[in-house]
Amino acid sequence: MPDILTPDLCVIGAGSGGLSVAAAAAAFGVPVVLIEKGRMGGDCLNHGCVPSKALLAAARHAAEAKNVTAFGLTLPRPEIDFAKVHAHVHRVIAAIAPNDSKERFGGLGVHVIEGAARFKDAATVVVGKLEIKARRFVIATGSRPALPPIDGLATTPHFTNETIFELKRAPQHLIVIGAGAVGLELAQAFRRFGAEVTVLEAATPLANEEQECAAVVLARLREEGVVIRAGVRVTRIGQKDGKIEVVVNDDGAATEETAPPSSATILGSDLLVAAGRRPSIEGLELAAARIKYTDRGIAIGKGLKSSNKRVYAIGDVAGGQFTHAANYHAGLVIRNALFRLPVRASAAALPRVTFTDPELAQVGLTEAQARARFKALRVLRWPYHENDRAQAERMTHGHIKVITRSNGRIIGCSIVGAQAGELITPWTLALARGLTIRHMAGIVVPYPTLSEISKRAAISYFAPSLTHPRLRRLIAFLRRFG
Repeated sequence: MPDILTPDLCVIGAGSGGLSVAAAAAAFGVPVVLIEKGRMGGDCLNHGCVPSKALLAAARHAAEAKNVTAFGLTLPRPEIDFAKVHAHVHRVIAAIAPNDSKERFGGLGVHVIEGAARFKDAATVVVGKLEIKARRFVIATGSRPALPPIDGLATTPHFTNETIFELKRAPQHLIVIGAGAVGLELAQAFRRFGAEVTVLEAATPLANEEQECAAVVLARLREEGVVIRAGVRVTRIGQKDGKIEVVVNDDGAATEETAPPSSATILGSDLLVAAGRRPSIEGLELAAARIKYTDRGIAIGKGLKSSNKRVYAIGDVAGGQFTHAANYHAGLVIRNALFRLPVRASAAALPRVTFTDPELAQVGLTEAQARARFKALRVLRWPYHENDRAQAERMTHGHIKVITRSNGRIIGCSIVGAQAGELITPWTLALARGLTIRHMAGIVVPYPTLSEISKRAAISYFAPSLTHPRLRRLIAFLRRFG
């Protein structure tokens, strides 16, 4: 006979979202089981956000050491010991890992089970010889790298974000397939460590971002020596003379009047595939629980419930894409599952950041998206080079772009430049709370800080009214009274 557990809540997946649900439920005294078949902390801690930002930090310091002459300093050229860079990355993971550990969560009152979970029926999950019959389940299994169907890829050595951080030597020539956030962040990092880097993208690099801001990022990467080829299709991958051989067709070059797309071969020492992600749902046997899903993930309603109303799905497995989205979903699940409060997940005010140098942060609609939905818009911009702190820090590259309705309602913001990921936060609040540009213009910010860029952009909304005839007549009238 199997052992049977009957908690109130069973969470499958110990990534950021699953851990947040489990910790919150336990804090309220709710019996909760947490199941993880891999490493506690999930992709974010072990293969994603944490190691990538540690690697980017090392690369940034390497680049800064080469560009200090503007401050009146002369330093020797930095020597890159990539084995020590690797050690730094893994020290950062090790420093954070105790927060996500089985021991910590056990101490919080969470029953942690190591193993692969599968649904036996609509109300039962099985792990080995254990059966968990919970009142409610939360699927938080995240996602994994998507490998495109390219001839030869399966038999050719390659990295994904799950394996690249195990590399202990700097590549001579890294070929990156995919010009999204992950591909470009790692491309810039390895270029700064001295590698040649070629990025191949079938469509548009950073296609989902504000394109005028994305162009600033791409220009910087090209200035640093990263080769970015857009509109190319990888047709075959193999090995030749100990190197990685990638054959591409330049699809974007062909028209009806020209020759067919040209073919080219690129040779590199290493290959990184960063061509998107796919939900981790294999082995869950969702059909047994009457849970609807597609290759894009589990189908959910506004309250994050699947077609089986006992089962929630959050984070990447439900299309969340970002760690902070998973944590946002986790909060909604707690409100609904524990307190029966109605919840509705919305992506309208979820920010995203590409952690290149310069950073690119976005929340809400891009200009193109806004123009497709609304007739009357105002587009506000303010450059970094008009900011005193940016001048003092020599961080003058970039600008902010704010999209509002004609009544001043904020519907989108993009920032490209230093600390853009930090500067986007008040704009996220503005979208979430339905604020207008007047609220942002009225904020008092400390001087001198980069935050003044946001305030100056907001104030620029009112610039056209300064020359309005009626305003001028009012001022002239009031001047008569001293």
